[in-house]
Amino acid sequence: MIGTMETNTISGVHIQAVAHEGLSVTINGRPGTLAILNEQGQVVATGKAVAQETEAVAINCYKSMLRGQGHLRTLSAPIATQNAA
Repeated sequence: MIGTMETNTISGVHIQAVAHEGLSVTINGRPGTLAILNEQGQVVATGKAVAQETEAVAINCYKSMLRGQGHLRTLSAPIATQNAA
């Protein structure tokens, strides 16, 4: 648990986190978009909102651990869904 977790495990995909910019993704060097899919593979949310929500949940989980609150799970409120084109 302590130490650096393995990254770069998805061929061609690079996910980057910059403290003052948030999360971004590239696919084979070209811009990509994070998305959330349901069990049927339909896109229910995509774009910057997904990246921001993902980052916020990860940071809140980390902060809870640092505060010693004993939380093992950090939840997000539902992301406003978008109609996939």
